[in-house]
Amino acid sequence: MVNHSQDQLMHDKRELNRFGYAQELLRSMGGFSNFAISFSIISILTGAVSLYGHGLTYGGPGMMGIGWPLVALFVLLVAAAMSELASAIPTAGALYHWASILANKRWGWYTAWINLIGQIGIVAGIDYSVALFADPLLASVFGYQSNDTTALIAFAVILLSHGILNHIGIRIVARLNDFSAWYHIAIVAVLVFTLAFFTKGGLQPVDYLFHVGQTFSDKPYALAFLIGLLQAQWTFTGYDASAHTIEETINPRIRAPWGIFTSVAYSFFFGFLMLAFVTLSIHDAKAAAGSDNAFIYVISQALGGTFGSVILWLVTLAMWFCGLSSITSFSRMMYAFSRDKGMPFSRQWSQISRKYRTPAKAIWLSVILSFLLALTDYIIKLVQPDAAYGTLVFLTGVSVVGLYVAYGIPILLKMVAKSQGRFQEKHLGPWNLGRWSDFIGVIALIWIVFISIVMVIPPNENAGYALIGMMILLIVMDVAYYNKHFEGPQAALKKSIDDIIKRERELEGQTIIGSALHKDM
Repeated sequence: MVNHSQDQLMHDKRELNRFGYAQELLRSMGGFSNFAISFSIISILTGAVSLYGHGLTYGGPGMMGIGWPLVALFVLLVAAAMSELASAIPTAGALYHWASILANKRWGWYTAWINLIGQIGIVAGIDYSVALFADPLLASVFGYQSNDTTALIAFAVILLSHGILNHIGIRIVARLNDFSAWYHIAIVAVLVFTLAFFTKGGLQPVDYLFHVGQTFSDKPYALAFLIGLLQAQWTFTGYDASAHTIEETINPRIRAPWGIFTSVAYSFFFGFLMLAFVTLSIHDAKAAAGSDNAFIYVISQALGGTFGSVILWLVTLAMWFCGLSSITSFSRMMYAFSRDKGMPFSRQWSQISRKYRTPAKAIWLSVILSFLLALTDYIIKLVQPDAAYGTLVFLTGVSVVGLYVAYGIPILLKMVAKSQGRFQEKHLGPWNLGRWSDFIGVIALIWIVFISIVMVIPPNENAGYALIGMMILLIVMDVAYYNKHFEGPQAALKKSIDDIIKRERELEGQTIIGSALHKDM
């Protein structure tokens, strides 16, 4: 078994060398760990729960029975198209490396920055969700008044905890991610069981879950339903984490693609199961939609007092695990981009901690940027206290559009390269879609365009303004930085194999690569 593992590690190292990179990160993640990081970032106990009130307000109970499966179907197609690319080009740069290799370095540069914008939004959105749940629970224990300021403080503390753990090392985070995947499934099971047998007044008939036409917003139902899709669409984000940690995964051309695809598939199934029982336990949908936190209201009404509070604490911990994984993914993407001099002060962000073998400075930059995004929104709300949008809706809108546009670019470029004969069957990895590849890619792209428009229509137009502002800044950086500094991932291919081997020997002298292998799936 040991010899087989060492052989696999050497094979994976040679595969990475083929794309011009040395094995700098610790390759210790098994298949389950790779799946777990994406499953934990998707986190049905974060997205579906924190935006439950948003979905219920705009789409009513039908949002859970119809909206959730509808979004999941199209997201599975996007995930499948991305999985195929991950198998073909197994580097931590993922999306932007795919774009650079399939087209040119300018496409890669823009893809990387758009992805970074989405990553900032998703980390901020996830950890702000944790704060929105943890803060009122803590307020009830310690007797203070929960408000925007206390939520921001809780958000900062949560981000700090995630930064510290990610800095300490991939071994700890990988184990916590493994635990997180099982924990999510266990909490969903507990939630479903308790609601099924202990809901006060019993459950609604099953057809209530598919009831359409009811909205608690001022929008026509068709438009309101589309706005409500943000709940499901934001939940199904971040599964590119399996690709960003691909240089830390053993046998990545098989395991990372399956990590991407199965994380979405399992999230759909368990998420639907959870949302069905939560929704069927509602007896006053209007009151739930009008409450400060619809999910907390529904659970408190259904299970009551102490029992309900325990369930909410368990859900909050699951959200915390989700945020931990999202920092891992964000920092790896930033590390890979900086390794190719794609960011100002790239030398800093591409440094690997000698002690922990993690991109420590990239981790802390991820934390700081995520906090600044939420802080900016907090200041805007101080200036405009009557703003009609919520901070969480703003953050999630930014992350959905940023991430999905970044997902779509390499899918489009692969189809263009294929039509021009530059991407051929021989370039595919062992995980591929065969003759269905183009069809799935087209449908995936249509969905990405559609949801990118829906996610920034009123009342979430501020997310659109923020994205426009970021794109203007990106164009300025193109003029001021790109032409002078960015060499692109192709530049790595010019490095001599002697330099690669020398660098790897230096790193192997610091730690034994195979010492922390996780068990295979």
